[in-house]
Amino acid sequence: MDLKSNEPFWLLKNGLISSYPSLKSDEECDVLIIGGGITGSLIAHQMIKDGYQTILIDKREICNGSTSATTSMLQYEIDTPLYELIEMIGEKGAIESYKACSKSIDDLEKLTKEIKARSGFKRKQSLYFASKKKDAIWLEKEYEARRRAGFDVTWLGIEDIEEKFGFQNTYGGILSKQGASIDAFKFAHELLRFNVNKGLKIFDKTEMKSVKYLRDHNLALTKDNFSIKAKKIIYCVGYESSTMIKEHFVDLKSTYAIVSEVDSDKFKNIENILVWNTDDPYIYMRSTDDERLLIGGGDEDFSNPEKRDSLLNKKEKEILRNLKRIKPDYHFYTDFVWAGTFGETKDGLPYIGTHDNFKNSYFVLGFGGNGITFSVTGMEMASAFMRNETHQLSQYFKFGR
Repeated sequence: MDLKSNEPFWLLKNGLISSYPSLKSDEECDVLIIGGGITGSLIAHQMIKDGYQTILIDKREICNGSTSATTSMLQYEIDTPLYELIEMIGEKGAIESYKACSKSIDDLEKLTKEIKARSGFKRKQSLYFASKKKDAIWLEKEYEARRRAGFDVTWLGIEDIEEKFGFQNTYGGILSKQGASIDAFKFAHELLRFNVNKGLKIFDKTEMKSVKYLRDHNLALTKDNFSIKAKKIIYCVGYESSTMIKEHFVDLKSTYAIVSEVDSDKFKNIENILVWNTDDPYIYMRSTDDERLLIGGGDEDFSNPEKRDSLLNKKEKEILRNLKRIKPDYHFYTDFVWAGTFGETKDGLPYIGTHDNFKNSYFVLGFGGNGITFSVTGMEMASAFMRNETHQLSQYFKFGR
């Protein structure tokens, strides 16, 4: 599956950071990780930390799938509002899911310091504003649900938002203290390189053709007919999991993003916040570590890469119209435009866990706007799986829920 258009910003910004060989011999390991994006890099880090002999493979160049197209907004807020998630899965599961995403941001900051990453991790607040007057009613309800759950949130009125951030035509919003941004493409490369020095083996341009699921191990066969014998397989294949698993569990969407030219002065009043709104589909906005503004939105149902990419010009204009509505004084000079594919689930939660059709295996699939923070939670959950333990979130993230 082609997961992105030809010019994702992060790939062009960073270039070829690292290159790895393809698999040219039979191998054996404790854990085989399939998927070399941000999720695979996080899970590989956990497996090496836990002392497992680990191999990671990817059919592309490392990080050249969805990770090169991500907006890398790190939020504890799940696409499903907390008050709605409480109604769907109960108060305990909903609040634990939100708190796990919040903890993931803290854990990610610690990890960037541990490996001395230079991928621009930056703490930011998060502004979630009502784009229509009727949305303010349920958004205030969401504010109360978060406040009662113990999150550090403030309600901002129309005048507050305009005074603090210069946004017009809003109807109030939630300002959250917890949030961050990062260059996930660069960070994933840094994390993999850190763990290669600790024994991780990486093979890119290595596509899995088939897997034999045996009693106490699995045998993966590549398209070049080399085999990897692994006690466990952890699938970090993101949206491509929809081609592996028969039942329908995720809806694929296309999202579009644009990045401005460098302008350090113009974006100063929003450089320390993440922004999104109540539109459906919602727009989202953040500054980058090289002083640009990144804006995304215009989500569409994914049908094929050709149709997705043919809409790039139309979607750029649509996103700029949305920006003009809240920031009429901005003249946005577009430098990059791209599209990516992502997945929506029925409750906004990821799928992390075992599947009956895949023996000795585990899936870490962080969907929606929280793919990265869900994947950080997936580190703990995968570690528990390897120890034959059950994680407290397993029942909420499992297949067939």
